[in-house]
Amino acid sequence: MTTLPKYDNNKVAIIGCGRVGMSVAFALLLKNIPNELLLISRSEDKIKGEELDLEHGSLFMNSAQVHSSANYEDLKNTDVVVIAAGCAQKPGDTRLDLTTKNKEIIREIIPKVVKYAPGAIIIIISNPVDVLTYEAYKIANLPKGQIFGTGTTLDSSRFRFHLSESLKINPKSIHAYILGEHGDTSFPALASALVGGQNLLSLPNMTIEKAQAAYQKTRDAAYKIIATKGSTYYAIAVATAKLVETVLRDSKQVFPVSIPLHNYQGHSGVALSVPCVIGRGGVEQAIEIKLSWDEKQLFEKSVNTLKKYL
Repeated sequence: MTTLPKYDNNKVAIIGCGRVGMSVAFALLLKNIPNELLLISRSEDKIKGEELDLEHGSLFMNSAQVHSSANYEDLKNTDVVVIAAGCAQKPGDTRLDLTTKNKEIIREIIPKVVKYAPGAIIIIISNPVDVLTYEAYKIANLPKGQIFGTGTTLDSSRFRFHLSESLKINPKSIHAYILGEHGDTSFPALASALVGGQNLLSLPNMTIEKAQAAYQKTRDAAYKIIATKGSTYYAIAVATAKLVETVLRDSKQVFPVSIPLHNYQGHSGVALSVPCVIGRGGVEQAIEIKLSWDEKQLFEKSVNTLKKYL
């Protein structure tokens, strides 16, 4: 595999423009991240309407060119491609229930992206994100780190929010990750969780029971939201916009994203979430986090669960 060119046009494309994809588009424009935003969808009439709706708010935002298309050739010179296409999770479904249909969609999309935007960083949102990230990685044959999934970026945000409710501390000052599968076998990495340089569990108003309760709320959050409003899209949209911004600005920030593992904690041949340095090259480094013995067992459980769906 050779190093591919980076275009530096601040051009972002979103493939799949349902609620999640369009929420990402809106978040990107509000944060003034792209210079050019391309919306790709099979439904040309609907996507044209979305383009117009976004353009009509340009007076109140910093200007960015918005285009819509059903033609993958328009991906030329794109810096970041966000893939949000696929069947959505329904009430009662797990993310892994979506595997078969969404694998087929990824197999259709990825070759086209690689053909027309070989230097683009590819960020996958579609679920099951870990399975689809690994599938895309196998198909694309791109340099390591150029494809990654949003993974447990949102889960970790939810976890920090619920911890903040007990700690009465801003979530931004809580450094704790949810790792593993973006799904039911995820786990909180408590051995390395820090607040102000102290281990989370050493704080006087925090216990293992409170931490686990925060994790249970985190793990069940998507099910609760889907049961009440049908789907989740706002929080994942702002999380994805932050990842896109981190790539384009070469910010070198650390997020728990889904990547193909290469002897990480002794595991390979699967994609799941670990802390990664994100920059202009996509995932530029995977950080080997300190895990307790129990957490290593939970990590292995996530690995073994996901491998069944590859």
